[in-house]
Amino acid sequence: MFGSGARVKLLQQFLLNQDGEFFIRELTRILDEQINSLRRELENLEKIGMLKSRERNRKKYYRINPHFPLLHEFTSIIRKSNEKYQTIIKKMNKIGDIELCVLSGTIVGNKNAVDVFVVGSVNVEVLQNFVDREFDEESLKVGVMSKEDFLYRITLKDKFVAQLFSDTDNLILKNKLKKDTESLVS
Repeated sequence: MFGSGARVKLLQQFLLNQDGEFFIRELTRILDEQINSLRRELENLEKIGMLKSRERNRKKYYRINPHFPLLHEFTSIIRKSNEKYQTIIKKMNKIGDIELCVLSGTIVGNKNAVDVFVVGSVNVEVLQNFVDREFDEESLKVGVMSKEDFLYRITLKDKFVAQLFSDTDNLILKNKLKKDTESLVS
């Protein structure tokens, strides 16, 4: 799936901008790729069902197919490999001992949740200041829980903790507690 540089750029463009619709010449400018290689990769992605196309004003527009069965998995892979998130987790490690870091809420399009959830020894104010500096979105909410409280909530089958792992839009940037959280992943 990731054999071509043009395909990787297309996947990043579409999966990180899922509401977007792009025509081929626009994509050549955005991605700085040759039109023939993009055309071939767009056809391949449309053939497997990841993209849909439609003609408008004598231009063919491509967009993500929201019903593609592996959409969440590919989106998660692309987000996790996104340089921005890799840099953020490296910087975040310097502000405390982080066992688990989950991005959710506004960052992934769910306005009813905490945006950055951290398990570990972290000062909430320091984390909030860090999040305010690093993310473009306005007024993101942070949540911090100790490792002991988090593990206790797992044993109680806590709804909040279960929701963090069952929501496929959430992005788990770091998880040192994999062994303890395996039962929560559906």
